[in-house]
Amino acid sequence: MDYDMLKGLCHSETLVVEHKDTAAVYGSGSLEVFATPAMIALMEKTCLDSVNDKIGEGNTTVGIAVNIKHLKASPVGALIRCDAKLAEVDRKRLVFEVKCFEGESLVGEGVHERFVVDSEKFMGKL
Repeated sequence: MDYDMLKGLCHSETLVVEHKDTAAVYGSGSLEVFATPAMIALMEKTCLDSVNDKIGEGNTTVGIAVNIKHLKASPVGALIRCDAKLAEVDRKRLVFEVKCFEGESLVGEGVHERFVVDSEKFMGKL
């Protein structure tokens, strides 16, 4: 399959920050604010969901790299929107530009890379 046709694809997901999403629970900090690992998970999910039904039956994508900056703290109850754009395609390597917002405020941004794999073959190698 030629994944180049997916270049430019955009997708958004939202999340309401819950206690389980805080730095205090993740152990990445001690405060009751949106955890960086939770933000990265939202970014990865947004990228996965953007292409998962477009890459062929039996395939999925796996995360291979993140380069993210967390720019602003968000409290429990905040509505976070993640926007992902597929910016680069190199055969089966997909490079996404990702941004998270709380309202109009930029919360985090960066680049996330995923690789297209055949699910059965991938799991068979473990």
